[in-house]
Amino acid sequence: LTMKLVEPTEQAPLSGVVRRPTLRELYENHLRQVWRFCRRMGVAEADLDDACQEVFLIAHRKLPEFEGRSSPLVWLLGISVRVAAARRRRVQNTREVPSEGLPEPAGPEVASSGLERSEARVLLDRMLEGLDEAKRAVFVLYELEELSMPEISELLGCPLQTAYSRLHAARRQLEAAIASRLAREEVP
Repeated sequence: LTMKLVEPTEQAPLSGVVRRPTLRELYENHLRQVWRFCRRMGVAEADLDDACQEVFLIAHRKLPEFEGRSSPLVWLLGISVRVAAARRRRVQNTREVPSEGLPEPAGPEVASSGLERSEARVLLDRMLEGLDEAKRAVFVLYELEELSMPEISELLGCPLQTAYSRLHAARRQLEAAIASRLAREEVP
């Protein structure tokens, strides 16, 4: 079965033809996932909007090459992996020390569960920083973005067994980091 992509303006017949999404559709349907993925891949909070813009600029430029072999989200996350890695390398190669922006003032309606979620997210982000790029990408894509391992393997361009190995190693490393943190907290 072969599939042909058609432009959004063409009427797509029902026989194996996949309609190529527009940039607007990609942006409206997947911006939140791209933003969240870039954050989880270590893009600094202050750079997230720029990283997402870069992802969608690349998507715009490469949209004619999109063949529909994967879902649009998987395709965008593949671009996001490379953008996040490049941004992290840039930060490592600069002498600037990124500072976190001032937190938004919290109103009285902020619940403690929201604060706990925020603290858990910060803790997860710190622990993810301890993983190398390859393990981090597989872990985030599988455990947090809930992609299948065949999708991850294709997206990252690695054999399926390598993706599974990276996931297993990332889990072991994170479990050790959690155990170490718990041991430190128990010491008076």
